[in-house]
Amino acid sequence: MPYRSDAPDPDGKYQQVADLAAADAGGLSTELLGDFLEVLTDAVAVGRPLTRRQLRALRVHGDTAAKEGVALRALLDLYLSSAWRLWRELPAVVDAAKNPSAVVTAGEVMLHAVDDAVAELAEAFQLARRALVRAEVSARREFVDDLLSGSADIAGVLGRAESFGLDLTGPHAVLVVEATSPFTDDASMITDVERAIAGSKGDTETLVASKEGRLVVVFAAPDHHAVKLVTERVRSTVGQVHGTDGWTQRLGVGRPGQSAAGVASSYREALDALDLAGKLGLDTPVLDARDLLVYRVLLDDRPAITDLVETVLTPLLAARGGAVPLLRTLFAYFESGGNSAMTARSMHLSVRAVTYRLARIAELTGHDVNNPSERFALQTAVFGAKLLDWPTSTTSQT
Repeated sequence: MPYRSDAPDPDGKYQQVADLAAADAGGLSTELLGDFLEVLTDAVAVGRPLTRRQLRALRVHGDTAAKEGVALRALLDLYLSSAWRLWRELPAVVDAAKNPSAVVTAGEVMLHAVDDAVAELAEAFQLARRALVRAEVSARREFVDDLLSGSADIAGVLGRAESFGLDLTGPHAVLVVEATSPFTDDASMITDVERAIAGSKGDTETLVASKEGRLVVVFAAPDHHAVKLVTERVRSTVGQVHGTDGWTQRLGVGRPGQSAAGVASSYREALDALDLAGKLGLDTPVLDARDLLVYRVLLDDRPAITDLVETVLTPLLAARGGAVPLLRTLFAYFESGGNSAMTARSMHLSVRAVTYRLARIAELTGHDVNNPSERFALQTAVFGAKLLDWPTSTTSQT
């Protein structure tokens, strides 16, 4: 574009300098120079630095460059290149043989003016960039909250999704990382995870953000292989950055879903998976919502599971030491696949002690773990007790 200035330029001097400087800066528009060349020429001619008014005018170009996505280095290169190219065209330099001392004065004024100009440009650029970043962060946060809540206007969410690199017409899943150290949006972890998922081609649809101290990853999930790949990369990246000493992580993965509603549903499932794991005491690092559906079924009919728990397990309250030690034994026994030796090792008991407790449970409840039908009812009741925090919840209500 032509150099914008009100100064007469019959021989095209300013235009030529501007064009060459713009080429040096990577092809920027010469409009970003404004009337800088004219102002600089006048300043050198009268032997004074740039005025505050002239410097304030330059701030407009710094602000414009930031909003247009121009790199600060390129902007400064444009101005510095134009300055040194203009130098040889200045009257004091052209007539240096006639008045050598004038060249010294011109050089001082030139350097002073360029120094002030660059400072104004850089400050205006950085202030504009900060404002843009704040606006982008705010828009991103608002989008993430609307997307995950599932309560916002779906059409509006779908329209904004593209600007954040998501095409929600295909299936997407949500992965939530919970750790002893909370995640924040300004953490480098966000960028690290995005890079790990994108891979070498960088063509993977991903949105990584923090929410309520957890790391949330929304990603395209066309098949189970994609879910597994993303899960492995997220787990590996988080582990590499934080290590394992004194820092633990647990990942919940929701089932893939279509559109914005599917993403919100997958997010809720991922949170439910983490919540269920906490209630059940599961130490599995990756919790897939598909594998925990049976527990969700139990909670979906809370009156029925409560009735089952109280009917089957209430007799354990009469045991010496209460129901808790026996419940822990049952849970460990079912977790080990019905192996008494493994149960004993996990609880630091003797096999004889485990066998005795199982017999005592059968005596009190009338349900023997060796009887398939009785074992199923007992196991369902035990997991229900874990989910309901029984008998602690019952005790606190009485």
